[in-house]
Parts: sequence; C-alpha cells; structure tokens
Amino acid sequence: MKVKIDTEYIKLDQLLKFAGICSSGSDAKELILEEAVSVNEEVCTMRGKKLYPGDEVLLMLGEEYIEITVE
Repeated sequence: MKVKIDTEYIKLDQLLKFAGICSSGSDAKELILEEAVSVNEEVCTMRGKKLYPGDEVLLMLGEEYIEITVE
C-alpha cells in the first residue's frame, strides 16, 4: 500500500490511522509497543517516529503482513 503525504513528514501512529490500519491512537500505540511494526527493516517502538517519503513500514498482524510505503 502506498500512502501519499502532503507534509514534510508524518508520525508513525498518525500514519497507521491515516492508512486505516488503526481506528484510534491507542490502537496504534498498542501495535507499536507490541513490536509488530518495522520501519525501514528495523523494529520501531516509537509512536512519534517521523516518517518521510521513501520510508517503508511493515506491520505483522498475526500471520498477515501489511507493507506501507510513504510517498
């Protein structure tokens, strides 16, 4: 999935909500703290991690993987 942003960056928790993966900030926080989110192939536990165009996010939801590319 590709997500286009109109700003310089987007924070990780905001991206998960914007992409429709999470319905609330608390859902995003939970996923991130469970170490189910990788940014550019590194596990990320920072909800406020700034993502820029070209960054890749990978979510592991059980046995399902969702890849998001920031554009």
